[in-house]
Amino acid sequence: GGIAGGLYHSQSPEAYFAHTPGLKVVVPRNPYQAKGLLRASIKDDNPVIFFEPKRLYRASTGEVPEEDYSIELGTAEVVQEGSDITLLAWGAQMEIIEEAAQQASEQGISCEVIDLRSILPWDVETIAKSVIKTGRLIVSHEAPITNGFGAEIAATIQQECFLHLESPILRVCGLDTPYPLALEKEYVPDALKVLAAIKQSMDF
Repeated sequence: GGIAGGLYHSQSPEAYFAHTPGLKVVVPRNPYQAKGLLRASIKDDNPVIFFEPKRLYRASTGEVPEEDYSIELGTAEVVQEGSDITLLAWGAQMEIIEEAAQQASEQGISCEVIDLRSILPWDVETIAKSVIKTGRLIVSHEAPITNGFGAEIAATIQQECFLHLESPILRVCGLDTPYPLALEKEYVPDALKVLAAIKQSMDF
């Protein structure tokens, strides 16, 4: 989303493929991550679906080393340390939660920001470790909320971290409708929606 591309150019179908045993599913957030994850995907003996959010073609910049390097599949990255709440996303949605974390910090809320990077396999350990520390979790993705991959994350983390949770796990996602061209801003989860969820979680 975010490119005024309409229905067929703005879908986020990662959850479809995460339901297929044997596949690996990867989504980078910037050029550096794209190269490292793509190299690892090519070298992997398993079939890998490598998603490239179209908005990143237009909106993402960054230095990419010429030398060969790989980023291990199945490992999340803690992009920003925090103590009050964990924000989790992947792909182009990382920019959104980072903006929300900045806005929250101005209100005295410390956010831990994590890039999942690999949808399948996904890094339960890193997410659980963060949630045990913060006691709160918000998952944000562009795909519709019903049966989105955020639901799998929420179910697993509440099982792993139930006694450490200070509030319910929240999801800030796309709507359960076909992707609208004219109402794209209403559909896409943005920083203000994530910030509202942060406040809801903190005030629970």
